[in-house]
Amino acid sequence: MDWERYHLPAEAARIVKACPSLTIASSVAELVDLACGGVGSNHYEVSYDVPEIGDVVEAIVARVRNGVSVNYPEPYMRRRDPDCLVVADDGPTDKPTYLERYGTDFAPVRQATFDWLAERPLMLFGYIAGQRGMGQDSVVIGPANAGFFGMSLALLQGIIAEEDIPEDFCPKSIIYVAPPFRHTHFSGRQVVVHNRLPAMHEMFSYNLYPGPSAKKGVYGMLLTQGEKEGWLTAHCSTVMVVTPYDNVTTMMHEAASGGGKSELLEHAHREEDGRLLLGENILTGERRYLEIPRSCELYPVTDDMALCHPSLQTGTGKLTVVDAEDAWFLRVNHIDHYGTDVHLERLTAEPSEPLLFLNLYAVPGSRALIWEHIEDSPGRPCPNPRVVVPRSIFPNVVNEPVQVDIRSFGVRTPPCTEEHPTYGIIGLFHLLPPALAWLWRLAAPRGHDSPSIIDAKGMSSEGVGSYWPFATGRRVDQANLLLAQFRDNPNTRYVLCPNQYIGAWRVGFMAEWLMREYLARRGSARFKPDQIRPARSPLLGYALHQLQLEGRFVARWFLQVNTQPEVGNDGYDQGARILYDFFRKQLDLFLTDDLDPLGRQIIECCLDEGSVEDYAHLIPQAGFIG
Repeated sequence: MDWERYHLPAEAARIVKACPSLTIASSVAELVDLACGGVGSNHYEVSYDVPEIGDVVEAIVARVRNGVSVNYPEPYMRRRDPDCLVVADDGPTDKPTYLERYGTDFAPVRQATFDWLAERPLMLFGYIAGQRGMGQDSVVIGPANAGFFGMSLALLQGIIAEEDIPEDFCPKSIIYVAPPFRHTHFSGRQVVVHNRLPAMHEMFSYNLYPGPSAKKGVYGMLLTQGEKEGWLTAHCSTVMVVTPYDNVTTMMHEAASGGGKSELLEHAHREEDGRLLLGENILTGERRYLEIPRSCELYPVTDDMALCHPSLQTGTGKLTVVDAEDAWFLRVNHIDHYGTDVHLERLTAEPSEPLLFLNLYAVPGSRALIWEHIEDSPGRPCPNPRVVVPRSIFPNVVNEPVQVDIRSFGVRTPPCTEEHPTYGIIGLFHLLPPALAWLWRLAAPRGHDSPSIIDAKGMSSEGVGSYWPFATGRRVDQANLLLAQFRDNPNTRYVLCPNQYIGAWRVGFMAEWLMREYLARRGSARFKPDQIRPARSPLLGYALHQLQLEGRFVARWFLQVNTQPEVGNDGYDQGARILYDFFRKQLDLFLTDDLDPLGRQIIECCLDEGSVEDYAHLIPQAGFIG
């Protein structure tokens, strides 16, 4: 009866009381053994008997020397489906409801889920979603043979040992895991159902890829809590950057999935001779390099989810954040050979604690290596290899709240030329007034060729805050919460940064790394008027007119894309029109009666194609310009 100390809701109590056996996990080590099929086992197939289909293997688990490696036989299960979330309750929401999508009430499926769980061996443990005092007591209940899923959650959000469960532990959220239902009820698709009851946030995970549930599902719980209480959890990485001259600048980078959040915490990838490859021209093959003798030191704070809780804010005019996670769900598709990122390779090859690897080649007893990506088909590597790394083993990790000096937004940009114009017209980075920075978080372009999700063709939006796929409520409420942050923190400054392409130049994430190095060295210094120009498109704020880093100048065509001969003014203007049309379509979703009046002014400024100076007047700021 030890489960009684978890104070489970009535339905959960009935499930664990009826099930044939219950494993209450107290540590990640216990979940490692459970994931691998027991102590001494190093290979395990997670399978279920599905009516009218037979035995279905959902995942293959291997115990490796540096943790646990998991692979999914079905390539579809190796990336997050961006449309997996549905809402089962009658509360306010702009998301598809269960009734709308499936034409029936969720109640029978909910009961069937409970009945299925009650018939098999289960695992259970408690954790804190977010942080104590800024999150919620939570539990997970799932089949015992899905131990690797439990391990992913325990790494990402922590696990409370059974003997350490406090007497006042009172779950406000619960995850139920029932993998076969994706076959019996959802045509094989990833589905995560949120059921927001008055005193309990239920989440039903009908698949075993942890991205939509153990990771983003918990994110949705925190967003729902913050929506009720008037705060949000930002979708961002955060790092304290210490220059070779001991200046400290804290940067926060928001983006859609694949937009460079984890990369902000990485050291810039260097060539064998130590140079930095700034870019390669896709038409001419020309390469441009930079030489920077010493990079800045990095002190990581957050990787993907940052609590912006009211108790953290100090009244200094800068946003204060703290990590919402205990581990980081790192995508490593860009690490495709030994020596690409020696820091992360060393950390994951010889960790002090077991890690969870997804979508990598690794046999039982081997060492999982993050550049050994499984193939979706012959010759086609999976674009979403992952490793879950406890933040406690990262060098120089910062555990305390930090004040944000610079808040950037990242966009995966496609190549742009005059013959094939696209929205890939963003220079190395742009300076944004706060009002314009807020607009970018409403439009939130998903960007070019996202490796993290199953994506649609063409330009699409990740939604408000770039965390909209995980939210359960209304767009306008999240837009208002974001706007309050921008209005209340005039001393945080804003930039826009591309990755993958700048016009006709393939740059990968180098633009982001150079932005970090350059702005950290500038610190609080402001730009002189002759150093910047209003961008040719007002949506891009201000463009740099010149940039010098450690005595090396960056060519202007990396700063102002219309100066590239392959793009020109005509190609740029066509790309700018693509952006404007996209913004118009997305911003129209927010023009409701509940939108903050200031937000309406900012959106109308955009719809009227206002100037960058118009945006600057809407929210005053201690900005970049002196």
